[in-house]
Amino acid sequence: MTPVWLVLPDPFSSRLFFDTGIVEGLNERLGGRLELFLLDTSEQSSAWSERAGGIRVTGPDGLASGRASFPERIFRRADAWLDRRIGFYPLSLRHSLREGFHRERMRPAHPNWFLDPCLAGPLPRWRLLDPLMRRWHYGRLRYVAPRLLERLRRERPAIVVANIQMHSVVPFIVGARRLGLPLVGNIASWDHTVGKGIVAPHLRRYLVQNDVMRDDLVRYHGIDAGRIVVTGWPQTDVFHRRRPRAEYETVLRRLDLDPARPVVLAMGNTPTNAPYEARFVERLVAWWTDGAHEQLSLLFRPHPRDREWRERFAAALSHEGVAVQEPSFTDLETLAVLLQHGDVVVSNAGTILLDALVNDRPTVCVLFDEGAPRGESWALKNVSGEHYKALMGSDAFYRAGRFEEVAEGIERALAHPGELSAARVRLAREVVGEVDGKAAARVADAIIAVG
Repeated sequence: MTPVWLVLPDPFSSRLFFDTGIVEGLNERLGGRLELFLLDTSEQSSAWSERAGGIRVTGPDGLASGRASFPERIFRRADAWLDRRIGFYPLSLRHSLREGFHRERMRPAHPNWFLDPCLAGPLPRWRLLDPLMRRWHYGRLRYVAPRLLERLRRERPAIVVANIQMHSVVPFIVGARRLGLPLVGNIASWDHTVGKGIVAPHLRRYLVQNDVMRDDLVRYHGIDAGRIVVTGWPQTDVFHRRRPRAEYETVLRRLDLDPARPVVLAMGNTPTNAPYEARFVERLVAWWTDGAHEQLSLLFRPHPRDREWRERFAAALSHEGVAVQEPSFTDLETLAVLLQHGDVVVSNAGTILLDALVNDRPTVCVLFDEGAPRGESWALKNVSGEHYKALMGSDAFYRAGRFEEVAEGIERALAHPGELSAARVRLAREVVGEVDGKAAARVADAIIAVG
């Protein structure tokens, strides 16, 4: 019986695979054949180990070599030196620059490495060099930690990578290819095909959420359509199950908000993508204080990656009728409750914008940077990517190019909550695909078919 290794390299993929039931479904069908490789080293990483229950788990320490020999240290350093010049990030940036992905957002030393053109490496950007770089990157000359390689040789597992476009999973891909092992890769999110890293060309199966992503893999990454499985978006399985209003009211009371009042859900972006978000929070709280506090409550939900949230959301931390949730990767159930019953969503960009539309929530999309110097346009750049064309070309939400339009959008959404509902449903079907509560089962089926 072939072992199956499920590699979960980051908190987003861990949340997706645990909270949608994929891990549970695989465990029910594979039993002792399943092993989780949890590579996340963030402060919430222990939560995934706890949720694994009786499933075997290996963390980063379980793959690291012990005391390396001198030749191995030289090999490892040489591999890392080359990788910085012709490996994962150089290949990813060269690909994005050639295809025009995120061109408006790129700048030197950008904290998001996929948006730093300096990481494209020192070689000329001739197209003919890319296949040679890719051949080395996924080839037999790469360094793979001896402990990992020894286990691959001994156990010969089928490997499932929950987010294939990450630097940390390259050793698994290289090792699997070197030994001829079955490899399945999940494209982690709807925007990852267009600017979130290269896609390894040697996998047996690729899992995507919708037809657009499948076409992107064929067009931009040269993947054979016959190896791509469209599963739907597993996160929508969580949204598919309806929660009673009582659950929503319990969440609000826990946050000291009045369930009888309408609630505006202000969803944050990362400090990298929204460096002026603190000024927007101040302006929204001031607007609420000046009169709206008698009609509604504000609930701020910082991005899960926002480690500066106490400073960035400070203006909202000391008002009765305003609440700020602590960022978390482990509360998808709470997010589902809020999006099914909250009255208005205010956000700039990101997956949360799509989440709101899938849940048919009236939404105001913020397209300006409150308090930014003249010429700054982070908010607009955040929705300029290839994957946003369908969203920005729709009429499924209210657009706000200045703060007055945010207030107008909130007021209109509260007064006419169903005004854009048909457009929201239509856009969700176009961008997300089938929403039937069975996407996670289709992911498990596709994995089992290979493993």
